[in-house]
Amino acid sequence: MIRKKEESGLEKLQSYGTVQLLRYMLLPYWGLLLSLLVLLLSGMALDLANPFVLGLFIDTAKSGGSLQFLWVLAGAFFGVVILRQAVLVCETGIASSLQMSTTNTLRTSVLRHCLRLDFSFYQTHLPGELIERIDGDISTMGNFLSRFIISIVGNCLLVLGMLISLILIDWRLGCFLVVFSVSALFLLKHLQQRMGPVWEMQRQASADLYGFLEERFSGTEDIRASNAVAYMLRGHIEQTRKMWRVASQAGFLSTSLFQAMHWIFTLGTIIALALGIWLFQSGAITIGTIYIIVRYSTMLQGPLMGFTFQAQDFQQANASLRRVRQMLGTAGSIVDGPRQALPEGTLSLAFEQVNFSYGLDMPVLKDLSFQVKPGTILGIVGRTGSGKTTITRLLERFYDPDSGAVLIGGVNLRDVSVQAVRSRIAMITQEVTLFHATLRENLTVFDTTISDERIHQAIALLGLEQWLETLPQGLDTAIEPGNMGLSAGESQLLTFARVFLKDPDIIVLDEASSRLDPTTERRIEQALDHLLVGRTVVIIAHRLSTLERADSILVLEDGVCQEYGLREELIVTPNSRFAQLLKTGLDEPVEAL
Repeated sequence: MIRKKEESGLEKLQSYGTVQLLRYMLLPYWGLLLSLLVLLLSGMALDLANPFVLGLFIDTAKSGGSLQFLWVLAGAFFGVVILRQAVLVCETGIASSLQMSTTNTLRTSVLRHCLRLDFSFYQTHLPGELIERIDGDISTMGNFLSRFIISIVGNCLLVLGMLISLILIDWRLGCFLVVFSVSALFLLKHLQQRMGPVWEMQRQASADLYGFLEERFSGTEDIRASNAVAYMLRGHIEQTRKMWRVASQAGFLSTSLFQAMHWIFTLGTIIALALGIWLFQSGAITIGTIYIIVRYSTMLQGPLMGFTFQAQDFQQANASLRRVRQMLGTAGSIVDGPRQALPEGTLSLAFEQVNFSYGLDMPVLKDLSFQVKPGTILGIVGRTGSGKTTITRLLERFYDPDSGAVLIGGVNLRDVSVQAVRSRIAMITQEVTLFHATLRENLTVFDTTISDERIHQAIALLGLEQWLETLPQGLDTAIEPGNMGLSAGESQLLTFARVFLKDPDIIVLDEASSRLDPTTERRIEQALDHLLVGRTVVIIAHRLSTLERADSILVLEDGVCQEYGLREELIVTPNSRFAQLLKTGLDEPVEAL
């Protein structure tokens, strides 16, 4: 039910425009919004009051008013300035809190959506690009949100207050500044329309650069070993040159826009000052009122320029919104089935005439069929590219077959929710992923229902008690991958501990011990003696010696089942492919056979 609500919310986000998105993100925080509105009204009143205080001070001083009253006005001016700064600090704090609250909600929604997408999505989107979308684009939208209330609402109130005050002082002067403000806004809007596509191009260039750097840094070891540093630097220069072109264009347009605004407001101030002098000479206003007019004329520049910059922020935010909405609109092909659980107990596995390709019109699995009885072990052997890993991905439902069916416990995986499938399967590969978190969190993968007692039992079973005792804070020790003194074998043993704690019904072993030293491999073999009991297991073999535990053997070649049967029967069958492979030696890599 919760997941359906989340998916419904994501569907709404995909169709939202900028204004709708603002309402969706801001309404849950109406309390902060109300507080911010009160502060904005207070700040507007203080901004409008200060010129009147100084104008009254000038007129009082010119007319020879009492010194005591002048001191009162000076104190009032100072008090208004201090109070305005305090209000500004509160405004900024509440706006920042509002920004973080709203953007974190959206960031979580986008991240959740990305984590549910198929593997094919990650083959076409680099991690750096995704980081730029989830963090960079949403941060841009957050900056817009945090300034929207202050810049748009606050400036609107301030401009309205100043124009009304000027109309009350003299309707002719007030009408001129109203016409000037509206004309300036229209002109600035026309200039701003050219900025939108440029900002979108700049954000895309930034995403491309992040993606390039992430991909190259992740392969630093191979780049150095292959003497390809020059190639990486050349690629980096090309990416930065592309970003420089777009940034230069954006900078030129921004500077031109700023200069245009400067001259527009300078002209408006000159005309307002001339009108003030004319009104003073005609006896309609005082010197203090001229100060108010000039002050308000110059103060108009801030809000009107604020509108312009906010329009620029709006265009950047709108460009970011389009990219985020495009990502949210990317639909996954893996859809939850109606069933919420697989059958209880040990589970069987079956592939029934499965065909699968990665969308390149090159079949990876072709009419593949086999069965694994509950509690038995299937060994899969084949050369690189034969489809072994693809079988494990279909079992975990990272992909669905193009045709045919994958069954667990006699249930077609298309009829079961993804969470129900993956909660019953554990996969151990050669690649070890450790998180920047505590040892406890790394072992439980953030499952708080697992007790420390079970964790200590798993660690003891794997012979890691002495290593645990050397850690300064035990299970609460922060794990930093690459900086914990962990050997490859010890890291692999931690992944085995995860499987012990998960207690799955099906285990997939992708040659998890092929890169380990003999001592660590023996420890893992002892752990497997306990781990595999009573469970259905699939072993992806890179060496024939790892198949000694298997009950049945599947020989793959180019996605086709070349041979399938009980291991003991295949061994004694002289012309079987498996028996011929065994003659080459148990420790030979399968790829070399």
